[in-house]
Amino acid sequence: MIQILSAAYGAAAAWRRAWYARNPARQRLLTRPVISVGNLSVGGSGKTPVVEYIARLLLARGERPAILTRGYGRRVARDGVTVVSDGTSLLADLDEAGDEPLMLARALPGVSVLVGTDRYLSGRLAERRLGATVHVLDDGFQHLELARDVDLLLVAEDDLQDQPLPAGRLRERISAAAIADAALITAGYDTAAERIGRAFGISPVFRVTRAIGAPRSVAGARDSVVVPSGSRVFVVTGIARPDRFVADILSVGWEISGMIEFRDHHPFTARDIRRIATEAEAAGSALVLTTEKDAVRLAACDLGDVPIASVPLVVGVEPAEAFQRWLVDRIDRHPQSAIRNPQSETGNPPSAIRHPQSAIRNRESATGNPQSATGNPQSAIRNPQ
Repeated sequence: MIQILSAAYGAAAAWRRAWYARNPARQRLLTRPVISVGNLSVGGSGKTPVVEYIARLLLARGERPAILTRGYGRRVARDGVTVVSDGTSLLADLDEAGDEPLMLARALPGVSVLVGTDRYLSGRLAERRLGATVHVLDDGFQHLELARDVDLLLVAEDDLQDQPLPAGRLRERISAAAIADAALITAGYDTAAERIGRAFGISPVFRVTRAIGAPRSVAGARDSVVVPSGSRVFVVTGIARPDRFVADILSVGWEISGMIEFRDHHPFTARDIRRIATEAEAAGSALVLTTEKDAVRLAACDLGDVPIASVPLVVGVEPAEAFQRWLVDRIDRHPQSAIRNPQSETGNPPSAIRHPQSAIRNRESATGNPQSATGNPQSAIRNPQ
């Protein structure tokens, strides 16, 4: 029965993608370029660190990136758009933002982060009110409602043997991967990445590298913590694929004396903190290690004297120069890419400029006034402060 359901799920996903492909006018177009970062499987593919990497790359180029995300795991899901960061200030808390958007907002000064189910509305707000010159669509491969200029797909060799939900972890059939503009593959060397890319039918292929940084205290000023190789540590996770974090910890030479795995986006409570403290002490660990994503939720709790540090994951894309040239070339093909943000000269964000293909916009916005379909974008900003 589960195989029948899996086949039906894959067929439905394929039909939906084909429905959009038959008529591109069904997709809504933003004025500025859109870079989508997505994957085929459910959770745990490392999209968020890649989104951060690309946002930093764009910042270094002089762009004003806006990250458009759904905000999974929010406790308070409001209508419209929640601006987590306008690039200068944090404007939402954990409950309204969600852990990953808040983590990105804290890590990326100069980048606006917006949360909402309607990412076209988020993008229009970012362009009109926040001066965005380029968008990064987080977890966007299946978000077909919004047109994109670059489709980056994170895939792993394990995906080749997987199946669509519910029999496996795939959101779509493997054949959908060939639609991507480029593959980002975690592999130990370039030839392995190229081999995996050929199996998916994607070209070009770039390799994602992973490294972990120095642990930082979750509480207070987030000072660095020295953890010598061979130290006994207790691991706490609330992510989709804890096995990757465990592998990263072991690769440094730390010894894992015990572990607690919570579900993805788990909202930590005082009871959880007491359990962590008790089990870590029983395991003989002087330090608890967790992920940066979990640290966002743990920091909202009273940790008392429990020594908890987060281990940052640092990703890269290789060959770095080739990837940057390829991505910049794709962005520069966009009609608006040559129009720089005049905010540095005038103090005002650029006005929304009509896209040459606006005639094929979704009929809801065919009047040329995006507010006729979405409402005033400014009114959608949620500023709890």
